[in-house]
Amino acid sequence: MPLHLVGENIDKTRAHRQAEAGKLIQLMRGIYVDADDDIDQTVRTHAVRIAKYLYPNAYLSAASAVLLGPMRDGRLFLTGRRVQRQRIRTLEIIQNKAPDHPSVAPAVVGDDMGELRVDVSSLRQRFLESFRIRSEHAASFDEAMREAIGARLIEEYGSSNNAADAVFKLARDNDWLDEGSQAERFLKRKPGAAVGNQAALDLIVAWHGAPIGTLVHDGFEWRWHGSDPDGPPLVRQTMPGRLPPFIESLLPEGWLGKVLNNPDERAELRSGKRYISNITIVERASELAALPADILLTRLSHYTADHMFTGTYAGPGRGSIQDTFEQNLARIFATGATPRLSGVQIKAPMFLDADGTLMPSTDKSFTHILKPAGTSGFEALPVIEWQSMELGRAAGFIVPAIALVAMPDGMPPALVVERFDIRTSHDDMRRLALEDMTSLLGVRAEDKYTGTIERIAGALRPLSTDANADLLLLLKRALFAWLIADGDMHLKNMAVLKIAEPGSGHFNSVRMAPLYDAVTTRVFPNMQYDHLALKITGKDERLKRADFKRFASTVGIPAAAADTTMDELVAALARGLDNLALPPPLTNGSAGADRAAQMQAIVRERLETFA
Repeated sequence: MPLHLVGENIDKTRAHRQAEAGKLIQLMRGIYVDADDDIDQTVRTHAVRIAKYLYPNAYLSAASAVLLGPMRDGRLFLTGRRVQRQRIRTLEIIQNKAPDHPSVAPAVVGDDMGELRVDVSSLRQRFLESFRIRSEHAASFDEAMREAIGARLIEEYGSSNNAADAVFKLARDNDWLDEGSQAERFLKRKPGAAVGNQAALDLIVAWHGAPIGTLVHDGFEWRWHGSDPDGPPLVRQTMPGRLPPFIESLLPEGWLGKVLNNPDERAELRSGKRYISNITIVERASELAALPADILLTRLSHYTADHMFTGTYAGPGRGSIQDTFEQNLARIFATGATPRLSGVQIKAPMFLDADGTLMPSTDKSFTHILKPAGTSGFEALPVIEWQSMELGRAAGFIVPAIALVAMPDGMPPALVVERFDIRTSHDDMRRLALEDMTSLLGVRAEDKYTGTIERIAGALRPLSTDANADLLLLLKRALFAWLIADGDMHLKNMAVLKIAEPGSGHFNSVRMAPLYDAVTTRVFPNMQYDHLALKITGKDERLKRADFKRFASTVGIPAAAADTTMDELVAALARGLDNLALPPPLTNGSAGADRAAQMQAIVRERLETFA
């Protein structure tokens, strides 16, 4: 290893001994290089790492925030608590004093020793830094850099006037009024181009195995470059610098996010390859051919009787006493060949083969999703979800094939769900994509509870290929969630299914997706007072028929159609509830049966109150 930092990759005693033996050369306290290396090149290559080691509380600024490294003449610009300079061979670290209210952002820098995360001046601050008076930091910017930052700010804020206002606000906060005035004049003059660094990622995004664009991360922000101008518009970058919402919506969260333990989006997109919606993301085009296509060839209904899976379960179990089911399940995600899923609930991607064997979909088609039981009072979650979905089917929703799975090692039953967003034969050339409402609305996954049903309706109307039917369906979905006490119908648990016919340059069908992830939440511990996840007409509790009629009026659904739709749903749900019965293996006084009875009582009470 060419660079040695005491306390990071070498200890003090070993460094001292190797320096005495002539194997290492000490550049300054704590910093050593191999004696037989090109020392000047080593120092320049690891300039940012050395600066972070010496000044951990400083951040890259001026031209170094743009380049994410030193200038060609060896100067590296920092901003920190005090003014100081440090020369190490051909590297000169120049630090000025930070403003009272600095604006910084995270970035990633790569060198021969790997990647490290550093703070850098934000776009607004580095733009102001380029206009500082009598400042060596300002002199480090050339005209192309200024123009590139100016263009980026104008892109982010929508106009040169808005960008100037945003920059001047930061200038005012730090008493940089002269700099703010110069920046304002420059922004209203002309924009420029952008730059990158050696930690940049260039990822290929494919849909149904065919590349549709590239995702580029320059160490500071994301850029999407579409490469399929004749294809349907699937991925769009709505916020400059951010990961496109559609890609972000595919990333793991909750349990799987903890299992994968990736520190950020970059690490996740490097570690995984296969995602929902027939998306693959790889670094090399040659990887695409080795990944299996997701095609539904074996139907779950062929191996289902009395709502129970009758095939062979070959997935993870509890195993030895030292291993938990969650640990065994986590092991299948150790390889990037295992498809990634979003959502908080524990789940696993599975493949159902022609012989009825249900197995993990590592290196195989991802055709089904396994949802095992939880712990700490959530052991009945699969049973309650099965019951919720069957009530949805009775109420008239399109529902994917589902079945309860008897699990090994005495575990409670799991639920297996058949995917509805993949092709159904090798001759099927349709292109399908499932886009959830966080992506549709451009909302981050962590904000999935912040939307409203009205906002979803506003997004559906111009997008759906049958807007009137989908708005009625949205009304039904909201009413169904209220009647079954589903407090988890958030923005990621609703989606549109987009389908492009072969050769089409647009989506021929964009409709509300089938019902999925419906579950009565009020039967679980500490959730007995759970409200709706998304508000409708400003309310998430104590909803009445008038609230749903008000929603219908707001989004343009005729009153007669709304009344008919609600009446039909209530009547169908009541019939479905009367006919609902657990499969025989679960009617033995189990915890699942008890929770199921509680759920039915809640639904019956709400139906009576609503009617």
